[in-house]
Amino acid sequence: MFYCSNNQNIYFHTMRPIKTCIVEDVRDVREGMINLLTGDSRFEVLASFSNAETATKELPAWQPEIVIMDINLPGMDGIECLRRVKTECPETQFIMYSIYENDDKVFDALMAGASGYLLKKTPVDKICDALVELKEGGSPMSAQIARKVLDRMRNTGSTEHFDVLSARENEVLQHLARGLFYKEIGDKLNIATNTVRQHIHKIYEKLHVQNRAEAINKVYGRK
Repeated sequence: MFYCSNNQNIYFHTMRPIKTCIVEDVRDVREGMINLLTGDSRFEVLASFSNAETATKELPAWQPEIVIMDINLPGMDGIECLRRVKTECPETQFIMYSIYENDDKVFDALMAGASGYLLKKTPVDKICDALVELKEGGSPMSAQIARKVLDRMRNTGSTEHFDVLSARENEVLQHLARGLFYKEIGDKLNIATNTVRQHIHKIYEKLHVQNRAEAINKVYGRK
């Protein structure tokens, strides 16, 4: 059984639960994720699916806020499912939950519309925080995945330091690029999580981007 950390921000206690669906074919993993989320008052699990075909048909009726999507599903894979469902669930945020660290799988998922990517070896106490970050407009990624994104973008050209960002905002962005979650960035910089959130909002606003991947691309990608 999974248990979620009790480290919850007071900010979320007054909010309604985040409506979530799960697409995962391995029963133990699927049930473990259900137990994890139902044990945390910040989430409400609407439905779970063991294959992409059923999820493709039924997810639009649920219109969840977040879908946790496995990639390696029987039949249609999770990336194709995401492509098909995204147009019918435009407000839904998709986060991949996979064993794959392969560059092509990662970038295929992000190009298909995924807003985050967690490896299945992610510590369970970080999963709930990652989903909350996703709901807030972030793009949570396991550290290994964030490094791959950063390396790929760096290989497209020289890095560029944006003068438009303050020194603190550049520090926050560097930690985002390393795959740290909001709370971890706050701990590193000795500032509150809400302060980190405010810095990230300003970073996105100044760079005219909407998420972590776009911000990293703009700063560290091709000039």
